[in-house]
Amino acid sequence: MKFQLRQLEAFRATAETGSVTQAAKILGVSQPAVSRLLADFSTAVGFDLFVRKQGTLTPTSEARYMLAEVSRVFDSLNHLEDLRRDLKERTGGHMRIACLPGFATSHLPGVLAEFLVERPGVTVTLEPDRPERILEWVMGEQYDCGITDGFSGHPAIERVDIPIRTVCILPEGHALGRKEVITPEDLADEKIVHSRRNSTFFVQLESCFSQRGVPFNSWIEVRQFTAACTFVSQGHGASIVSALDAAQFEGKGLVARPFEPDLSHDLSILRPITGTRPLLVLDFIEAFVESLQPFIHQ
Repeated sequence: MKFQLRQLEAFRATAETGSVTQAAKILGVSQPAVSRLLADFSTAVGFDLFVRKQGTLTPTSEARYMLAEVSRVFDSLNHLEDLRRDLKERTGGHMRIACLPGFATSHLPGVLAEFLVERPGVTVTLEPDRPERILEWVMGEQYDCGITDGFSGHPAIERVDIPIRTVCILPEGHALGRKEVITPEDLADEKIVHSRRNSTFFVQLESCFSQRGVPFNSWIEVRQFTAACTFVSQGHGASIVSALDAAQFEGKGLVARPFEPDLSHDLSILRPITGTRPLLVLDFIEAFVESLQPFIHQ
């Protein structure tokens, strides 16, 4: 048994108005056209749809039961149309974002909040984890995009790489805070809080010190720059971190100074190379990259 949407429209309009003539006006078709639609629908369901009472068409008991289901069909279609419009205009939908833990509690929430202001129908899943898990999730298309660092590439992944400039951070009131630029030589006697030793950034940083013959006084190894910022803001050690992370601690017990030689901390936004490319997600990536402009290494 197959119903046509136009038959359901004719049935509902006639039931609501009690008149084929009025139903035809609502649907913008001729009266004979509505009569044919009703006749075909009655044949399809196998029972009479209406009886005439005092000049008005009244649904039969069977038709009244059918009418309730037909109303639900149209409610679902209206919802589907609302969803279609939201998706087309990027004001609705769901985004799944995986990111480094530091981002989930610092820069990203503000970017997301601003992005969602004009998209009230959009919902988000934000999942922080380590880079290896982020790559795994994005490859498996469990997440629409991932924000990570030190990404060396993978054939199943497309990426946007963003070099973030780095700064040296010191406890507020530290003597080196009077300098405009900090070099490895300045840090020769400082205990260093640094990123994990197997990270690309740590290898570059340690190389800067060794090339200048300056000892690298490793003190505390952390996974995220936000942890380094927390240690230093509480008066412990010095660190070289991304300017983006340092900015989150502005006015919270640390000072940031440019570090020479120039180093960049590379962020990567990952997307699966296969599957769909939701415009909503592409819009978010564009907004996220734009939010990083003040921190990009030139």
